[in-house]
Amino acid sequence: MKDIRGFEPWFFILFGLFHLHRIWGLLDRSGYAGFWMGLLTERGPLYWGLMAALGGLCLAGLALFFRCFRQRRWWRWAYLLGGGYVLFDLFAIMAGLPAWRRLLGAMFDTGAWYWNGLWGGFSALGGVCLAFGLALLRERRRA
Repeated sequence: MKDIRGFEPWFFILFGLFHLHRIWGLLDRSGYAGFWMGLLTERGPLYWGLMAALGGLCLAGLALFFRCFRQRRWWRWAYLLGGGYVLFDLFAIMAGLPAWRRLLGAMFDTGAWYWNGLWGGFSALGGVCLAFGLALLRERRRA
C-alpha cells in the first residue's frame, strides 16, 4: 500500500485517541459532563485549541480525499463523511445553534438511559480508529 499518505495513519490515531477519552464518561458521568459543558460554555484557550486541531485535521482529510480522487481507498470516505460531520458539529457548537445546544444538553444528561450506549459507542469508535491508524502506520512503514 504505497499510496498511504504520511498524514493518514495520524488522522485515525489522533481521532481514535480523542474518542477513547470518552471512557472517562463511562467511569465518572458527572465529572465528564461537567468538564465538557464547562469547556463549551467558557470557550477558553483549550476550547479554541481543540476546535483548531479537530477542524484542521478534518480540513486536511477533506483535501486529501479530493486530491487523491482517482486512487481513493475505502477508508478515505471517513474524511468526507466523518470530517464533514465534525466540521458541521464544530460550526454548530461555535455558532451556538439552539437545536445543537439542546442536543448537547441531551448528550450530557447524566441521568439519561442512553448514556452508556452513547459514550460506549463513541469509545468503541475510538478504539477502532486507533487500531486502524496503527495498522495503516505499520503498512506504510512496510511499503
